[in-house]
Amino acid sequence: MAKGTDAAPVQRPLELDPKRAGRLDRPPYGVIDIGSNSIRLVVYDQLGRAPLPRFNEKSLCRLGEGLAQTGMIAADGFRRTVEAVRRFRAIADAMGVARLDATATEAIRRAGNGKDLVKAISQDAGVDVRILSGAEEARFATLGVISGFFRPVGVVGDMGGGSLEVAEAHDDQVGDEWVSLPLGALPVEAIMKKGEDSKRQIDALLTKGLPLSFVRPTFFAVGGGWRAFAKAHMIAMGAPVQVVHGYRITTAEARSFAKTILRLAPGKMGELAGVSRRRSRTLPAAALMLDRVLKHLAPQHVVFSALGLREGWLYSQLAPQERYLDPLVEGAQLIGLPVARVPDFAPALVDWTADLVKEERPAYTRLRIAVCALSDIGWRDHPDLRAEESFRRTLQFPLIGLEHWERAFLAIALHARYAGRLDAPYLSAGLKLLSETDRRRAEILGRAILLAYRLSGGIPSVLANSRLKIGSTRLRLEVAKSARVPDSEAVSERLTLLAAAAGTKFFEITELAET
Repeated sequence: MAKGTDAAPVQRPLELDPKRAGRLDRPPYGVIDIGSNSIRLVVYDQLGRAPLPRFNEKSLCRLGEGLAQTGMIAADGFRRTVEAVRRFRAIADAMGVARLDATATEAIRRAGNGKDLVKAISQDAGVDVRILSGAEEARFATLGVISGFFRPVGVVGDMGGGSLEVAEAHDDQVGDEWVSLPLGALPVEAIMKKGEDSKRQIDALLTKGLPLSFVRPTFFAVGGGWRAFAKAHMIAMGAPVQVVHGYRITTAEARSFAKTILRLAPGKMGELAGVSRRRSRTLPAAALMLDRVLKHLAPQHVVFSALGLREGWLYSQLAPQERYLDPLVEGAQLIGLPVARVPDFAPALVDWTADLVKEERPAYTRLRIAVCALSDIGWRDHPDLRAEESFRRTLQFPLIGLEHWERAFLAIALHARYAGRLDAPYLSAGLKLLSETDRRRAEILGRAILLAYRLSGGIPSVLANSRLKIGSTRLRLEVAKSARVPDSEAVSERLTLLAAAAGTKFFEITELAET
């Protein structure tokens, strides 16, 4: 165990900036992650706060296989790794990647010929590899969680091919303590193959190496094996949202499913829905480790993160002012504003909807801003399809900085924004994740945005000459005389929809006093 510190947290601004969202001057950025089990190249659209993966490929080289017995990377794994990195370099060059970073973890760090492999990669592929220490692995994995969630607080566990790293996420900072244990997929596989009491061996290592100072209500699970576990669980349980990132389950649910996996015969492992043939080999080790870690630390919930070491490394390269932009807001405007008819209308919507809820908490402000950023994503769709398509698309968007219920909030709000029926059967998946209060809030927001587009024609200056006030018994739209908005049927229809969502029977259009 060791200690480390990060910079003090910076306040995250919550605002939309069409110029920043439309910036095209950043070239693609790539990261090669050389792990103990696989090597992966991810090319992102840019080095930014909410990067979108443009290309993602891995090669299963299993560098850590046999390492405990020989202390060396096997010749076949050595050769395949050099070949994989050479291919990845060629792909990155062809895609115009301006910067390509490469990191290596446990296997290369421990192997007697690890530095020889790094040298061979540099000479043959022209890629310089940085060998991360255990402390750096823990730190970057935790930064990945920090970059991917809204002010996360909890313990982060990253199970790779060769080791398990554990550290704490404190809002925008990595905690002082970290642990690196030789309990990755490959060594755990080796323990299980011995036919001895693998649980007892692993428990002993956790008791010795993972102090109970890491006990927290939330455990963030990082790593390919645990992502595969989450995907299999989502499918088995019929989860309303089939996205790994932000998937939250109770510790009891996670341990129960882990035991189900461990009872499966090896030949049946590949038949699990959602689990690839390659991943099925290491899934039992991932299930066993998750079960034992959860037993040891006893958190209340497990939250699975699709972001880990690579994204933490990327996040660490950003300037402080960019690191602390909100990941959801940034992602939503990067997706929504470039395709909007009038990108400047989204910031105007943010201002116009600011008073829909009194004393709005920041956790909901960011959701409202994200909905505004995405509010014109369906304009090219057929009118009859806009509501449903926007709902389904939003549930699966590659957004970060949110959990599943927040995805459902965005999807329900955008469905309402496109005049979708609030009793549509396909909404049931999203509605299961929301409280009645949150469902109503999402529907009011969506209906208000629907009204705003019709009222103003998507023109910020016209919208600025109106105000919307929702009372307990009456809804009032105030419009400045200079806006010259008639008491049209289309506006009245949208006011009716909004009033119904707000639970009021009456609405009126009045003149807004000029200032």
